[in-house]
Amino acid sequence: MWTGIVSIFPNLIRNTLKEGVVGRAVANGDLGVTLFDPREYAEDTHKTVDDRPFGGGPGMVMMAGPLSASVSEARRLCPSENPVTIYLSPQGTRFTQSLATKLAALPALILVAGRYEGVDERFIEREADLELSIGDYVLSGGELAAMVVLDTVARLLPGVVGNPESIKSESHMDGLLDFPHYTRPRKFGGDRVPDVLLQGDH
Repeated sequence: MWTGIVSIFPNLIRNTLKEGVVGRAVANGDLGVTLFDPREYAEDTHKTVDDRPFGGGPGMVMMAGPLSASVSEARRLCPSENPVTIYLSPQGTRFTQSLATKLAALPALILVAGRYEGVDERFIEREADLELSIGDYVLSGGELAAMVVLDTVARLLPGVVGNPESIKSESHMDGLLDFPHYTRPRKFGGDRVPDVLLQGDH
């Protein structure tokens, strides 16, 4: 799978790509990730990507132009046609394991991380195929949400998780939560491992 990520703080994402499941997927070539900084596509000398909102109000709004240019470049460099473009948004569809499974079956994604008070609505209307929310709370920006989506999707790709059978029994894969797990020692602080787990019939 190829993923383009649009963010004005690419280093937040770049550092995450070096570790854990996502880092291993990138290193093994199972997941390709290319970062696109909207500042590189700004049209003024100050590399401006935000401005005051029409109608007043606090905060700044990300401009449609640099974001659209970033997405256009991501689509141009994408190795497959018609990548799905996702804007990480508090008003988006709730991200679930079943949706992650559907996204993992796609050849390419573009994840757009917003900042400030949000992004110009015209960008969303023109460029986003899907708005996605990871929960009902406020983040400083969409970078962490993008990495949540990427991590969840990446571990579903063939070959990324060492034992693919472990994915099938995980929480939310069949609508249920995983069962409690125990490991050595058999007794910890007076609490023992349940006897049924010691009978050899997993």
